[in-house]
Amino acid sequence: MRRRFVNELGEQEAVAQVFRIGEKQLRPNRNGNLYLQCELSDRSGSVGARMWNASESLYRSIENGDYVYVEGTTQLFQGAMQLIATRLQKMEPSEVNEEDFTPLASVDVDKLALRLGELLRSMGNPHLRNLAECFLLDEDFMRKLTRAPAGVKHHHAYFGGLLEHIVNLMEVTVRIAPCYPQLDRDLLLMGAFLHDVGKVDELTYERDLAYSDQGQLIGHLVIAVSLLESKVREAEKLSGETVPAELVLQLKHMIVSHHGEYEYGSPKLPMTLEAVALFCLDNLDAKIAAFYQLMRDDPNVGSPWTNFNQNLGRKLYKGTGRNT
Repeated sequence: MRRRFVNELGEQEAVAQVFRIGEKQLRPNRNGNLYLQCELSDRSGSVGARMWNASESLYRSIENGDYVYVEGTTQLFQGAMQLIATRLQKMEPSEVNEEDFTPLASVDVDKLALRLGELLRSMGNPHLRNLAECFLLDEDFMRKLTRAPAGVKHHHAYFGGLLEHIVNLMEVTVRIAPCYPQLDRDLLLMGAFLHDVGKVDELTYERDLAYSDQGQLIGHLVIAVSLLESKVREAEKLSGETVPAELVLQLKHMIVSHHGEYEYGSPKLPMTLEAVALFCLDNLDAKIAAFYQLMRDDPNVGSPWTNFNQNLGRKLYKGTGRNT
């Protein structure tokens, strides 16, 4: 029988098939009994799951990224689908079809990589253009960039998602820059390219999408600054010219401030015109992608409204004619 992918599961549906497990935690309930909380995924997405009265031996027998056979029932909880498991058993990779668990890239990464090069090479500033060339000629970096997601769950969470997010942001930059002549178009374009490049090492994406040790310990802002410093040294060596210190400083500021608010993990608030613009444009692209995904994956298919989303504190209007 054909498997039911996560994005096809409906409410109160019996499930008996294999998933990949991640984010597993063993927790006590109010009565002190243990339950297993985890994420179950396949190539279409992931669903939160719980297994009541789980044992510590079961928890220790399974690692994040393992394949597990699961029996249980789906239900809606706070507007989101979850699975209540009654049975969970580890499976060997040889027993499953791994194509069912490889997140599908919804974008043409070769086309995006070509466009990325065109946009970066369109910059008039020779220092920024030389710096960009050092990234483009780094085969290992470009291999990771064309495969990495932009996140593990919230937006562009699929292979190639990071590259799509970066190129989208750069495309918006070249369109809005003429409307704001006070902005340095090349500086903003380079900032759009650099702002999330640390995610190539913050995340793991060879099997499931997750955070690396680097991602957990220092995060993509610090990683991106380190990458920038390394490429500045390469650019100076290749060109025989020093990259202006103020230019590098402004790029670093754009990286560390692009989350925009302290509560969103930004160590600095935007303090230049380009940093303010980057924060706003990045937030726009991430929000559009995340909200569209919520609408597209919403299990409430019979209504123009999504279910109430606890994290957002609202429903979203899908409309009656929108093709999601």
